[in-house]
Amino acid sequence: MNRRAFVTGLVALPALIRSASAAVSSINLGKQYGLPFLPQMVMEDHRLIEAHAAKLGVEGLAVGWQTMGGPGALNDGLLSGTIQFVNVASPSLATLWDKTFGTPQEVRAVCAVQSMPYILTTRNPAVKTIADFSAADRIAVPTVKISGQAMALEMAAAKLWGFEKYDRLDEFTVTLGHPDAMQAMLSGQTVNSHFAVAPFNYYELRVPGIHRVLSSYETNGKHTNGIQVTTKTFHDANPNICNAVRAAHEEANAFIKHEPKAAAEIYLKLTNDRKNSADDLVTMITDPDIDYTTAPANLMTHVEFLHKVGRIKHLPKSWKDLFFAEAHDLDGT
Repeated sequence: MNRRAFVTGLVALPALIRSASAAVSSINLGKQYGLPFLPQMVMEDHRLIEAHAAKLGVEGLAVGWQTMGGPGALNDGLLSGTIQFVNVASPSLATLWDKTFGTPQEVRAVCAVQSMPYILTTRNPAVKTIADFSAADRIAVPTVKISGQAMALEMAAAKLWGFEKYDRLDEFTVTLGHPDAMQAMLSGQTVNSHFAVAPFNYYELRVPGIHRVLSSYETNGKHTNGIQVTTKTFHDANPNICNAVRAAHEEANAFIKHEPKAAAEIYLKLTNDRKNSADDLVTMITDPDIDYTTAPANLMTHVEFLHKVGRIKHLPKSWKDLFFAEAHDLDGT
C-alpha cells in the first residue's frame, strides 16, 4: 500500500468507527508468509482463539485467516475494517498508531508475536557488505519504505554512512512478498538480493552462489519482528476477544517451544511447503536467534528511528504507549 492509499484509508476512519463500535460474532486475522507467523498457524490449526473466547463467554466466535504478501495490504485491511487483527512489524505499528493517535480508531498492540532477525542475502559475488550494493542490484523487501526489512536496511545504512545517508539504499529496493522474492532470487530474475525472514533465508543459502550479507541483529540487537495489533474501537467493544487472542498467542508459543516438531508439521501442512522436512524446520524454529514471545524487544529503538527520519510525528514515551493496558505486564523494551 502506498502513502496515498494509506491516507485514503485514514479519511474513511469516521465511518469505520461507527461500523466497528458493536461487539462482533466473527473476526478476521491477517498474516504474511514464513516462520514469523508460526504462532498464528498453530492458533489456526488448533482453533485456540475460539477455545479461549468460549472460556471468556464469547460462544461460537467465527475466526477467519487471510495471508497477504506485505504490510501494506495488512494495514489497508485493518483501516478498511475487513480485518480486525494484523500481525505487523514495528514500522507499521508506529505508523498506524501515529496516524490514528488520539482518535477512537487509534491502533495499538495486543501483544508481540516473536523476535526474529531479518537476513539479507544476495547472489552478487561482489557484494560482501551493504557498502558494495550499486545501481546494478535490486533488493527485495515486503514493502518498500514501510516494512521492517526496509527500515532495517535504512538503519544499517545510517550506521555505516551517517544518519543523513540513511536512505542511500532505498532506490535499490523493490516490493516483493517473500515467496516471490525467493523465486526471483533462485531464477536470477527481477532481483538479485532479498532481505528475508525464516525459512526463506535458509532456502536461499542452501543454493550455491547465494550468500549472507547482513543480519538485522548486527545493527539493532535482538528485536521484535511481529506485533499483533487492532484498533481501540474494536478493543473497547470486544475486550474478551482481545484477551482471547493474547491467551491464544501465549498457548501457541508454549506449544512451539515444547513441541517444535508438531509445530513444524502444522507449518508444512498450512503452507504446502515441499522444500523442507519437519526436521529441517525444527532446526530453524529452535535457532537461538528466534524467540516466540509476546514481550516486545528493542521496539523503541525502531520507533525513535522512525520519528527521527520524520515518518511519525508523535514519539511515545515508552513501548507501553503503543500497547493496550492489558499488555503492560509484559517484560518488554
